Amino acid sequence: MTKPVLFVTNHAPPFRIGAFKALHERENVVFALIGGDVRHGGGGTRAEALPFPVIAPSQRAVARIAASGRYRAVIAGLSGKVALPAAYAGARAGRVPFVLWATIWAHPRTAAHALSYLPLRHIYRRADAIATYGPHVSAYVRSKHPRGPVFEAPQAVDGAFWGAAATPDRRADFQVLFAGRPAPEKGFDVLRQAVDPRSLVVADGRSPQQLRNLYAGSDVLVVPSLPTRDFLEPWGLVVNEAFHQGTPVIATDAVGAAAGGLVQHERTGLIVPAGDVDALRAAIRRLQDDGALRRSLGENARHEVAKYTYDAWAEGMSRALDAC
Repeated sequence: MTKPVLFVTNHAPPFRIGAFKALHERENVVFALIGGDVRHGGGGTRAEALPFPVIAPSQRAVARIAASGRYRAVIAGLSGKVALPAAYAGARAGRVPFVLWATIWAHPRTAAHALSYLPLRHIYRRADAIATYGPHVSAYVRSKHPRGPVFEAPQAVDGAFWGAAATPDRRADFQVLFAGRPAPEKGFDVLRQAVDPRSLVVADGRSPQQLRNLYAGSDVLVVPSLPTRDFLEPWGLVVNEAFHQGTPVIATDAVGAAAGGLVQHERTGLIVPAGDVDALRAAIRRLQDDGALRRSLGENARHEVAKYTYDAWAEGMSRALDAC
């Protein structure tokens, strides 16, 4: 019987469960949830309800488990100060392939993160294969001169849910939606300066059903994220969610979904420079004044996001495993 793959991660949030399930069905994967954490953003799923095998080791136990000989390969993401180097060291000790799941396209520039840069660069260079969020992360990874091949595993949400018929929640003649925490790095203050407050709807803490209805009722979703010393938006799954409802997106060039090719300027949305209030205001006004453009962007967005599936993510991860 073929040995399973060990996948080390710090949590299995609801939006990842479908992707993890698809990978398990292809590769027979055991997920090592560090500390048994299945929560994300206050939500959660009971470990016993997950549709794939789960273990809950401490970070320090990861090396021993990875080296145990029970697994044919080890995958690990960037989460956990100890778990990633432990997973890598364990794979090396057990002489099994190691796949890095790379999620960032710039290393944070804080003093604490500076200490982790050299060990992480070593793993970038020595991993047997690397799977990334998309082209933007792949470009960053290749700048580290990896020995192993680089593959893309596209970010995905549950298309059946987010694309299902919704009851449009419309609260303005021209509705601009912000979906997320109104935190500084999310660019909310920039958006407030750029938009008529009567048009703006903030969806923070809504249920998935409520959020789907807001996507359906909005003319545009704005993702105005800003780069900071410790944050550069890795992707932005709200883009995928909105696109499944045919809602166009205005995103800054600091959003991974824009740098990674899902938001395509003047095809599926509009891209503006991060922090540029005037450019954001002009983009919002452009969509407000041009209904034909909004419809064209929305139709293209729905078509483009159909490629971003859980199976496509699992296929990218499988290709990385096959290359080892």
